Amino acid sequence: QVQLVESGGGLVQPGGSLRLSCANSRSTLGYYRLGWFRQAPGKEREGVGSIMSGGGTYYADFLQGRFTISRDNAKGMVYLQMNNLKPEDTAIYYCATVDFETGWGPLNARAYDYWGQGTQVTISS
Repeated sequence: QVQLVESGGGLVQPGGSLRLSCANSRSTLGYYRLGWFRQAPGKEREGVGSIMSGGGTYYADFLQGRFTISRDNAKGMVYLQMNNLKPEDTAIYYCATVDFETGWGPLNARAYDYWGQGTQVTISS
């Protein structure tokens, strides 16, 4: 059974940074794609970015280069580095994986089968 656990969330002032972590019970290369998503209160879950098993990354246009996905294969960890955070980045952040291409695209939640429990990120002064 695949288990994903997010960590690293917290309260940060606008303009600050956070690094979220996603621990995967399987090896880092044990999936086709890993995605990061977020869901703010009253809003739909939206895709932030993704990383392929081969290392290629893809990001949502609205991020304007503020977020970066990386991974440590030896530790089986995937990271979401978030810089220049804004109040509108406040949300619960999730990581998710899928074992094969579903055709839904890298930022569509329907493309993923396995989800973590999420970690809260709050941006406020």
